[in-house]
Amino acid sequence: MLTRLKALFAAVEVRDVGPHDDADLRLAAAALLVEAALGDGTFEGTERAVIEARLADTFALEADEARDLIAEAEAAVGDGHQLLPYTRVIKDRFDEKERIQLVEMLWEVVYADGQAHDYEANLLRRIAGLIYVADRDSGAARKRVLARREQESEAGGCSGDKRDQR
Repeated sequence: MLTRLKALFAAVEVRDVGPHDDADLRLAAAALLVEAALGDGTFEGTERAVIEARLADTFALEADEARDLIAEAEAAVGDGHQLLPYTRVIKDRFDEKERIQLVEMLWEVVYADGQAHDYEANLLRRIAGLIYVADRDSGAARKRVLARREQESEAGGCSGDKRDQR
């Protein structure tokens, strides 16, 4: 019995994660971003542009590669609203700092249309919990996004849309 257990554990392949260029990891991040964009019932151009830029920056993708990844993520999310498969990949493959950065990217998508709906905020809390990002860190990420939006609106000379920035 002990020999069989040793053989079982010896047969387990230990994967080296390496750089974040793995297709599953990219799809998981993109799917969570698309899910956040769909939280208010619409997936508009502003949200799409934010997702495309963040994916391109994070995974060193060309614009067309980022658009293809978004399309793949939309199809995956359209098949069912299951967070767990995507959050598991993120939790296992991103370190703590990267997970916090992903939460910040998610807040960027939520606020891309100028407001955070209740469902979107709830979704972000659930995702943050599933990828082991503390509420404190998620709140700090949200505040950074709001501060950047405020700076951008002041620099642009427009008042910006601040209807619901809880």
